[in-house]
Amino acid sequence: MILGCKEPNSPVHKLWKPELYKIQLEAPTPKPVTKKSNSSTSIGATESNLCNAPYGRSYWGIMDHLSSEKILHETVDGSYLVRKSPGATDFFTLSLRFAGQTKHYKIYYKPDSGHYLKEDFKRFETIHDLVADGLVSFYMQKHAGPVIQAIMTQSRNCYQQSPYMTLNRRKLRALSNDLRKSLKYENAEKTENICTSSGNDDSNIIPLTAQDENDVLPIIYEKSHNFKLHTFKGLNWCELCANFLWGFTAQGVKCEDCGFVAHSKCSELVPAKCLPDLKRIRGVFGVDLTTLSAAHQCSIPFVIKHCVEEVELRGMLQEGIYRVSGFADEIDALKLALDRDGEKADMSESAFSNINVVAGTLKMYLRLLPVPLVTFQAYPSFINSTRFNSVGEQVIAMRDAVKQLPQAHFNCLKYMIEHLNRVAAHKTINKMSEHNLATVFAPTLIAIPRHLTDLSQEIFMLSSLISHCQAVFMN
Repeated sequence: MILGCKEPNSPVHKLWKPELYKIQLEAPTPKPVTKKSNSSTSIGATESNLCNAPYGRSYWGIMDHLSSEKILHETVDGSYLVRKSPGATDFFTLSLRFAGQTKHYKIYYKPDSGHYLKEDFKRFETIHDLVADGLVSFYMQKHAGPVIQAIMTQSRNCYQQSPYMTLNRRKLRALSNDLRKSLKYENAEKTENICTSSGNDDSNIIPLTAQDENDVLPIIYEKSHNFKLHTFKGLNWCELCANFLWGFTAQGVKCEDCGFVAHSKCSELVPAKCLPDLKRIRGVFGVDLTTLSAAHQCSIPFVIKHCVEEVELRGMLQEGIYRVSGFADEIDALKLALDRDGEKADMSESAFSNINVVAGTLKMYLRLLPVPLVTFQAYPSFINSTRFNSVGEQVIAMRDAVKQLPQAHFNCLKYMIEHLNRVAAHKTINKMSEHNLATVFAPTLIAIPRHLTDLSQEIFMLSSLISHCQAVFMN
């Protein structure tokens, strides 16, 4: 069972928790305070060491902390400069503005390892990245305390309902069955040896219980995960607690044997049930869209493209298409096939005769995206478009809104909306008007704020977007 709020008539629930991600988006960004070449240099600083320092124009030469605080006093959060403290020998000093105060940190640089605060700490390619990571940490500590505390106090009981189990349940069950067969075979051999040497004494045989047979992973199987600190590219979420892995580097840990991703603290709660060969069959569901598009070097993920093509081939005249749910077990089977076989997965009529299964799988894929097609940043602009009275003004506002989307999200939203426009063109037969389609897809395509129950604005916006997609997405 998947966690979260369920979309009407959908077999899939909300999976990922975006709170930490949205808080990180609000963190201040690095703003270097540069030393202009025509200004007077600080005490002991020369034009030569300004140019040769590894910190570029943000380096001000030798300067005490009072002078740096005076320079940064009227600047905004995220402003910083790098200086050499009087008497310092092997380190520089980072002076950084945050929460109305100037903070000072010893920083080090080595050409072969980059910038860092301590020998055993994170390393950064640029001072900009170091400052960005620090600002996110400060901001999260200040504003995300309750969420982080909730993560720290969760119990092991969440493992069976974790995203890891949700996304990989069928795969895990298949691998687990193979393991059970192997264990049964080994037990049978042991039994034969025991019976041969000790008569019919079966006291050493431990049979599999009914609970073992129904469990995704047998309780008799134990293998510790091989977790290592990892720097993730793109957006990633913890597969135990479903919360965002915040930060710019070393955001969490990853099991080198099975690929399980988690916060460092969450990894301490993960049971010792690592299946090493899982990494060979990890799929595409639940993966960030930008990350997936970059990995597959495509503008539209094959899951979206193939499902849309199949629906347009044999579902355009199907009454209630996208509103009527397919059988959950068949949707799960198609998801497994797409995860396992990729573009070679067969979703033709001979394999899945009910087109609602294909439509339901497409909705599942979109709903399991960590960041929806209409992202958290772009959401306000899309909603603001509904406040205009004329269609022309709404279209202009939506044009500006779609420009705020990351390229992968823009491409996929355009592809999906144009598809839904073609579906709505047959509304007299399939009974799926722009409004009906918007009602079904609003919770799936839009980053709706938590606990929002009245989706009338979102449905109106999406309906308008479907109706006027050619004008909104015009080149």
